[in-house]
Amino acid sequence: MYTTYYMPGFGKFIRRQREALRAEDPTFSVRKVAARIGVEPSYLSKVERELEGPPSEKKIRALATELGEDPDSLLALAGKISTDLQAAIRQRPQLFSQLIRELKNMPDEDVQRVVRDAISGTKKKENS
Repeated sequence: MYTTYYMPGFGKFIRRQREALRAEDPTFSVRKVAARIGVEPSYLSKVERELEGPPSEKKIRALATELGEDPDSLLALAGKISTDLQAAIRQRPQLFSQLIRELKNMPDEDVQRVVRDAISGTKKKENS
């Protein structure tokens, strides 16, 4: 299950990315992309025109793969949190809430440092 907080702009972003790819490769038509991700072309068209909300997490992940985009970024743009992140947050809700609130106002380079430190700490524990 995922949490949804629809953010306008998801469909426009998808359309812009798909059409940029289609300019060089005709296999990125609405019809062909829809077939590859397992939705009806009319549905994908409505999503792109923002007449429908974003599809499911599974379909967004498939769309990310098709468009060469980061799945977590597309999920965030769609206002969704992936099921694996939800599970991690549920394990330590207070800590993750505090962490996210602290990180939201930090400059990107500071957030990147926190991520590198977390990865480094995890690797050190695995090697111990």
